[in-house]
Amino acid sequence: QVQLVESGGGLVQAGGSLRLSCASSRSIFSFNAMGWYRQAPGKQRELVASFTSGGSTNYADSVKGRFTISRDNAKNTVYLQMNSLKPEDTAVYYCNAAHWGNGGEWNYRGQGTQVTVSS
Repeated sequence: QVQLVESGGGLVQAGGSLRLSCASSRSIFSFNAMGWYRQAPGKQRELVASFTSGGSTNYADSVKGRFTISRDNAKNTVYLQMNSLKPEDTAVYYCNAAHWGNGGEWNYRGQGTQVTVSS
């Protein structure tokens, strides 16, 4: 069973920064993709940033230039550096990991961490 544990959320003023962490109980090399999603009240969950084992990185248009996803392989941890935060970034942020093969796909998600940006 894979466990993903997020941390680093909190309350910050607009224009501020936060760094989210996602610690995996399994080597992150075992995943084909990892990323961060967020869900605000009354809204659908959306992909914020992700990377694949092949090296590609993807960001939502709304966060490009402000957020950066990175990884520390030795610590089996994925980060999301969030700068120039806006009130519309307020949401619960979830870490997600996926691996696929043999005709199947497995997805894992953490419990989420709340990010609140005040204006």
